[in-house]
Amino acid sequence: MEGDGRASGIRGRLGDLCYSSGLLHSLQRVRSWWQKDLRILAYHRIMPIPDPATYDFDLELISTSPERFREQMRLLKQRFQPVRLTDVAAALEAGDPLPPDAVAVTFDDGYDDNYRIAAPILTELGIPATFFVSTGHIDSGRPFSYDWLVHMLLRTGSPSLQLPELGIDMAMPADRQARRDLAGRILLEMKDLSALAQSALIQRLENDWRMPSDVTPDECRPMTWQQLREMRAAGLEVGSHGVHHRMLAKLPDDEMEREVRESKATLDRELGRMPGLMSYPVGGDRAFNDRVVRATRDAGFDLACCYICGTNPSPASNRFSLYRLPVERMMGLGWFATMLTLPSLMSYQTVSREPAVQSEDACTP
Repeated sequence: MEGDGRASGIRGRLGDLCYSSGLLHSLQRVRSWWQKDLRILAYHRIMPIPDPATYDFDLELISTSPERFREQMRLLKQRFQPVRLTDVAAALEAGDPLPPDAVAVTFDDGYDDNYRIAAPILTELGIPATFFVSTGHIDSGRPFSYDWLVHMLLRTGSPSLQLPELGIDMAMPADRQARRDLAGRILLEMKDLSALAQSALIQRLENDWRMPSDVTPDECRPMTWQQLREMRAAGLEVGSHGVHHRMLAKLPDDEMEREVRESKATLDRELGRMPGLMSYPVGGDRAFNDRVVRATRDAGFDLACCYICGTNPSPASNRFSLYRLPVERMMGLGWFATMLTLPSLMSYQTVSREPAVQSEDACTP
């Protein structure tokens, strides 16, 4: 990440050193003997890394390039045991142990590069993965609201920005990077608002700036149901990421429960009945709570992932809030390999923003 260049440089160099030294295999064997935790990788978008000067959407949603993703998946297949989340759920239900070095691959949101780029690589290499999609965006084809907010902030010709909900009243920066930094600040701070207030804020800017999200540019297009049917037929899994990608814990109880139930009902209707897998939208500690977990369990889901950074030493104990390891676009192969081997040392610190932005929360070891 541009905003964490020094930290990513340290992690990157340390990862490259560990990887090139040849010690990781030995460390992995030792660790798998005493630490039998489930690791879950979290991705968003796989696409060629664009030029920030011309790319009009959120760079932080780009997990890695196609070339790096292929390298990562090859390493995963060679050194670890890729597992399906449905098999994890079945093992938890039966009380069976997971295989050593078990790693699950997951994607959040439902961008169409998941279908065009990620799915063919996974299918070619025979690696299972779960794609958590926001069903309302698959239905409508409309862009994801947080990404559209970044787009508006980058593209608007408005000379000023007024967001009284966040105490912001300022001139709009002329510099593009300054606008990206402002967008990151807004995305972080608005997570303290209710989900309905967040939606209202974004809708107001769409109206005021005449930038409606009813026409989706190719750069931020969601997948379609037909694409998801093809992916499922190829053996890939599809799970819920809510309906409208809203923070479930920030919704009134009735709307939160409706989002959970309707997302599962839509998946069952469009793709056929299947084990219920959930990833809480945004997924940090402010995005889900005990009532969200209860609603998820009561709706018939079998397990759920959050976006709190860490591994799962006893996944039965946090079956409805499984921790994950975010993969970010600055992560080279050495860093990636070392993160899988030594996750508590090499992971990003992520919780409250999706994906990684430094927050008050530390990575769970």
